Amino acid sequence: MLKFPENPEKSKEKAKRIISKKFKTPIFAPYFQIVMSTPGTVAFHTLGCKLNFSETSSIRRSFESHGFTTVDFEDGADLYVLNTCSVTEFADKKCRYEVRRALKYSPDAKIVVVGCYAQLKPEEIASIPGVDLVLGAGEKFNILNYVDNLVKAPGKGLVKAGEIREVNSFYDAFSFGDRTRSFLKVQDGCDYKCTFCTIPKARGRSRSDSLENVIANARKIAELGVKEIVLTGVNLGDFGNGTEVIEGIRPKKEATFIDLIKALDRVEGIERYRISSIEPNLLTDEIIDFVASSQKFMPHFHIPLQSGSDRILKSMQRRYLRELYRRRVDYIRKVIPDCCIGVDVIVGFPGETETDFTESYEFIKDMDVSYLHVFTYSERSDTPAASMPGRVPMEVRRERNEMLRILSQKKKKQFADRFAGTVRPVLLEKDSNTDSLWSGFTDNYLKIKIKAENREENNIIQVSLGSYDPLTDCVTAVPAEDLVIA
Repeated sequence: MLKFPENPEKSKEKAKRIISKKFKTPIFAPYFQIVMSTPGTVAFHTLGCKLNFSETSSIRRSFESHGFTTVDFEDGADLYVLNTCSVTEFADKKCRYEVRRALKYSPDAKIVVVGCYAQLKPEEIASIPGVDLVLGAGEKFNILNYVDNLVKAPGKGLVKAGEIREVNSFYDAFSFGDRTRSFLKVQDGCDYKCTFCTIPKARGRSRSDSLENVIANARKIAELGVKEIVLTGVNLGDFGNGTEVIEGIRPKKEATFIDLIKALDRVEGIERYRISSIEPNLLTDEIIDFVASSQKFMPHFHIPLQSGSDRILKSMQRRYLRELYRRRVDYIRKVIPDCCIGVDVIVGFPGETETDFTESYEFIKDMDVSYLHVFTYSERSDTPAASMPGRVPMEVRRERNEMLRILSQKKKKQFADRFAGTVRPVLLEKDSNTDSLWSGFTDNYLKIKIKAENREENNIIQVSLGSYDPLTDCVTAVPAEDLVIA
């Protein structure tokens, strides 16, 4: 497995502080430098999306089941696992920073890098000083097989990253550690050909868990006492290859996303579900109607738009035009008036003129949406968009980003102000070490701050909503009654 640090006394003291009493049998390989009879320690750091968080949590549990003890990143571990993201231009910078930070806390630690960035740029990561092992998409869930024989790399780290086209297995995952919610992975990969996106090359073809296994995992999460599940995936609505069914390419042969959410709605013990993100072409009226009728699926949709200009949407090779997006928003407002609707937007895509951006800005401004996630386009190698003409100057991209961020703040306040003086359910979460200060989200995704005595985390209470505070990005609230609903 792993070598402990060279200083035996320091290792003994560290081990005494962090090794759990439940580990009574030492687990070690012959090449261990034995300091004391104890398993190794491991720390994790996750960059990126909810899907990454669910996978890190599952990898952590596999380490713990093999005798490792998980410690906080800052406590110094024998092994660090960094799960990376490739969505932003800062992937390399963030990865290097976390490697340096790990070595600061534990200079002799082994460092393993996994995730999307590891699949896309394995050799680049292996050259980062301190990195010992890089695992691609097909190897990361077998990480223990590689760690067993890992030695500190004197130079460039070892790379184990196969061709992404060979990755066709689905590995289930869910996060656990946050007492109130769990991210449950139900789908992975993507078959779409968006010209700006590297995800298909980082995660492979679209593939899904079985409905039966998703339900089994949801029941496990319920047994852990978690009240809320967030469904995650790369292209979540494509569960069961739903795109081909919805577009009439093939008849329905297996459970699709609508079947999945109907089955999850019947799982006892889970009181809330959220759909992390769903493409507008896959968000059917049937799904919207079901969420409207469900007591468990929260009135909250996050729907990527990317641009409000049809010309840019075509250049991005998105599978819809803006009129379809508008119809989705209008229908949600018709059947779920209180629903929170989030929007993803990219600014500065190649060829985006001032006219295109203005058209996009006005389109979003005129829609009844609740908030925006704004991304500044960054050139990604090996994507069609990177070689497209009409590169937008970076200062113009930043200006457009700022304009949409200001619009998002206005949308957020307008949405929150609708509910001032109304009562809504909130799942309580600890806000700080102060017993009386809590935070949480309403059913329709308004984040609240509340002072309340004698409350317990992971309970749902009714609160009376006040005004939106842009400085804290929260709505003020007070308990509507002392009765704990759940």
